Amino acid sequence: MMNIDEIMKILPHRYPFLLVDGVIEITENKIIAYKNVSINEPHFQGHFPDYPIMPGVLIIEGLAQTAGLLLMKDLKENSIPLFLGIDKARFKREVRPGDKLIYEIEVIQEKMGMFKLKANAKVENKTVTSAELMVGIKKG
Repeated sequence: MMNIDEIMKILPHRYPFLLVDGVIEITENKIIAYKNVSINEPHFQGHFPDYPIMPGVLIIEGLAQTAGLLLMKDLKENSIPLFLGIDKARFKREVRPGDKLIYEIEVIQEKMGMFKLKANAKVENKTVTSAELMVGIKKG
């Protein structure tokens, strides 16, 4: 488990762009984290104000940040996770204020310091977004 203070020691992101609130489980090659989606988030002011939906690009960013947590958990400070690519992205359901968004990331492959990861986001155990991500680590 990891709380927000520990997350902020690893990731360089800050409000309003830190999209991971906590980590439920973390192993060498897998992480499960979450975000509590709140109506107070600034994107809901303009992303369909009468029917607020979390933008898909922010769900992908939350998955990428979770991948960064997994890959950087044992690295020294000043390292930065770099989002290098995305394949097979699919958006299956809406994410709305009040939802608890669960991020699941698993390493598929590592080659020359670049990682390919299987990424899924769920709400109430139903997949809302899936993708394959590529992430690298810039060491400081």
